[in-house]
Amino acid sequence: MRTHSRQILTVEETFGQNGWHCELVEGRDVLRAGFDAHHTRIDMIAQAYPQLNALTVVSESPMPLDEAHLHPVLELLARANKQLTLGGFEYDLDREFLVFRITNLFEREKYDSDIISSMVHCAIAELDRITPYAAIVRDTPEDLLDDLDLSRLLMREDIIPPVPGDEEEEY
Repeated sequence: MRTHSRQILTVEETFGQNGWHCELVEGRDVLRAGFDAHHTRIDMIAQAYPQLNALTVVSESPMPLDEAHLHPVLELLARANKQLTLGGFEYDLDREFLVFRITNLFEREKYDSDIISSMVHCAIAELDRITPYAAIVRDTPEDLLDDLDLSRLLMREDIIPPVPGDEEEEY
């Protein structure tokens, strides 16, 4: 049995330091975790690529779509990707999952825990942010899809989850 790389072990250590439960996948440089976000349950996969000193963090959540709603959701994800600096949205057609993927190249074998934590937070926040938009498209009656303005939908801020620490304190 192949042992885990130093790279994925630093990811596991970072998860532990943050109090996040995770499980290493036997024989692979992969760990799995799950998170309850504001809008949805998120499954996460972190995969290390030791030869490149790279880490990919993938967050995903089920979003079954019928044929009529598939194209508008794919367009929504493409429009959302234009606004991103890091990472990107995808839709897994075979499994019917919304996906967010982010990758980073590290300088050393021991990955920086602050960067790992930021990647995890980003993957959770971005998938949680896009989920209600995709749900609105999915729940729009088929005869009204042509009237749905996806650019305007993405400007709605009333469905964006709150950013931890940004809430004003009430006295």
